[in-house]
Amino acid sequence: MTGISSDKPAPLIGRTESGSGRIRVDLQLIADLVPAGSRVLDVGCGDGSLLHYLTKYKGVDARGIEISRDRVAACLNQGLSVIQGDAEMDLADYPDDAFDCVVLSQTLQAVHDPKWMLEQLLRIGGLAVVSITNAGYWKNRVTFMVEGREPFAVHRDETWYDTAYIHPCTIRDFVDLANEMDTRIERCFALNPRGAYREINPRSHWANLTAVQAVFLLS
Repeated sequence: MTGISSDKPAPLIGRTESGSGRIRVDLQLIADLVPAGSRVLDVGCGDGSLLHYLTKYKGVDARGIEISRDRVAACLNQGLSVIQGDAEMDLADYPDDAFDCVVLSQTLQAVHDPKWMLEQLLRIGGLAVVSITNAGYWKNRVTFMVEGREPFAVHRDETWYDTAYIHPCTIRDFVDLANEMDTRIERCFALNPRGAYREINPRSHWANLTAVQAVFLLS
């Protein structure tokens, strides 16, 4: 199975500046949604940027799981509690309600079974914060219509056959899946290419057209 790591650049803003207290806009939004002082699991935590921020500024009991040995080492060097593992297999071993909140950032579309993944997040934590890249963004639609090519690669040098995003979805797709699972969308935010974001109705057709990314708070 392909392992989970969140070390994928968001499509709208640059990298975290380690130790500066500055993180990507989408990660800042996720951090704002995580309850202060809560028990948090970051699935595919990458280099630990979000975990470090949550620990330092929100006083959470932060844990992480990451498949990359180098990124796990980077997390441990920051004093973070992170284990090496493949979330697509290992999450099944976590007990129910082990955490107050589980985070999955820019990763759902890279897993083999997104529905199973969401089920695990909500089983393990009372809340889940999930961010996705919106395949329904208007430039993606134009690229496919005009050029007839796969537009959903994360990096510019990626091609359709080597992108990690094996299940591209739109905001509407995600909302439909949440409804199918009887999952409550507590809040939903749309991010534009400039990094600005606003809270939206998750069924907004306009947001599904203009947002490059969305962040959902689920229960």
